[in-house]
Amino acid sequence: MFSALPPKQGLYDPQFEHDACGVGFVVDIAGRKSNEIVRRSLQVLVNLQHRGAKGCEANTGDGAGILLQIPHEFLKAECKKLGFDLPVPGNYGVGMVCMPRDSHSQKWCMEMVEAAAVRAGQTLIGWRDVPTSNEHIGESAKAVEPAFKQVFIGRNSYIKTVDEFERKLYLIRKRIEKTTSELYFGSFSARTLIYKGMLSADQIEIYFPDLKDPGVTSALAVVHQRFSTNTFPSWSLAHPFRYISHNGEINTLRGNINWMKAREAQFESELFGEDVKDLMPVVVEGGSDSATIDNALEMLVMCGRSLPHAMMMLIPEAWDGHETMSDEKKAFYEYHSCLMEPWDGPASMVFTDGVSIGAVLDRNGLRPSRYYVTKDGLVVMASEVGVQDIPAENILLKGRLQPGKMLLIDTREGRIIDDAELKHRISSERPYRQWLTKIW
Repeated sequence: MFSALPPKQGLYDPQFEHDACGVGFVVDIAGRKSNEIVRRSLQVLVNLQHRGAKGCEANTGDGAGILLQIPHEFLKAECKKLGFDLPVPGNYGVGMVCMPRDSHSQKWCMEMVEAAAVRAGQTLIGWRDVPTSNEHIGESAKAVEPAFKQVFIGRNSYIKTVDEFERKLYLIRKRIEKTTSELYFGSFSARTLIYKGMLSADQIEIYFPDLKDPGVTSALAVVHQRFSTNTFPSWSLAHPFRYISHNGEINTLRGNINWMKAREAQFESELFGEDVKDLMPVVVEGGSDSATIDNALEMLVMCGRSLPHAMMMLIPEAWDGHETMSDEKKAFYEYHSCLMEPWDGPASMVFTDGVSIGAVLDRNGLRPSRYYVTKDGLVVMASEVGVQDIPAENILLKGRLQPGKMLLIDTREGRIIDDAELKHRISSERPYRQWLTKIW
C-alpha cells in the first residue's frame, strides 16, 4: 500500500534495494520542550535536502519526515475542537495512521483499530483527521497518497507504567499488521509522533500544516531526507521509523531476516506471555533495510532491553581480537553474538524512544556523523556539518562519531553519556563472562 514499488519481474528483484540519505537530530539536553527545537530540526532537514532525491517530476521526493515528542498541549487543543478531551501525558497513545482515501475502506480500517484496542483492554478516546495540503506534490506521489488520521487510545488504570502501555500499543499494532495491509502506522506511541511521507524536505511543512503551528513543541526531534539509490519511493518507507532513522545500508539483510524467522519458534517473553505469538512475524514483509532493522530493534526494546543495549546487539563494535577492549565488554559482545548476528554495512544510525536519543556508527566508519554541543544546552547531530548556523562563540564542543562508537543524550538524566561510560554500564549489568563459561 501507498507505494509504486513494482513486483519481482525479469531481472528486477526488490530484495536488492538499497538507499543512502541525510539524517540528523536536535535535542535539548535538559529535556525542555519548545517550538524552537521543532523549528531548528526542520531547518536541519531543509539543509539536508541535497542528500535526498526526486523522481522525474521535480516535485516528487523520495521521502522526508520528522519524529518528535507528542506535542500534548497542541493535540489537547485540537481534540477539544472535535469534542473530546485528552488525559495527561503518558495516559494516552497516539497513532499516526495511513489509510486508503475512500470513505468505505477508512470506516473498515477504523473499526479494525477500535476492535484491536478493546481486545487489548484499552479505551478508544477519539479520531482526528490530520490536515494535509497536496497541491505542491507531484502526480506520482498523489497517485499512491494515503489519508492521514490520528487515533487516540486511553491507558487503562491497571497499567502502571508508560513502558507497559507502550507494549500494549505495540501488541495492538502487531495484531492489526497480521490481519491487513490496508493501513500503516507511521507511529503508535505514548511518547513519540511521526510526520513523514513521499515528500522532499521543503514540502513537509506545506503538506502537514500542523508543523507550522507554534504550539507544536518537543525536547527532541529526528529528521530525515531519503535518497532511494536503487529503490522506489514510498509513503510508508520514508523515514524516520518508529525507533531509528539512518544513512547507509544494511548489507547482511537477507541473512538477518532469515535468522530472525528461524528463531521465532523459540520466542518466549515474561512481559507478553501467551501474547508473544501475536508479535510474529517480527519483520514485516516488503520493508526496506531501514524498516527491517527498526522492526528488530522495536522487538528487543519491547521485550525488556534498554534502547542502547539493543543497539549494541544489532550494531556491535569490532570486538573479536581487540587487544585493548575490556574483558567485560568482550564478554557482552560474545554472549550476544549467540543470540543475534550483526546487522552489518555502512550505516550511521540515529535512534530514540522519545526520552533518550543517540547515534551509532558502523564498525568500519563508512558513513559520516558530525555533532555540535552548544553552550545553551543543545546537541545537533547530522550526517554532515553545516546543517545549523551556530555562532562559533556558542559552540562548547564539536566532534564526530568514531567507528563502532555510540553517542547518547538522556533527557531524563539531563546529560550526555559518552561511549565508554554507557557501554561499561551495560556490559557490567550481567555476569556475561560467567554465563559464557557455563555455556562452553
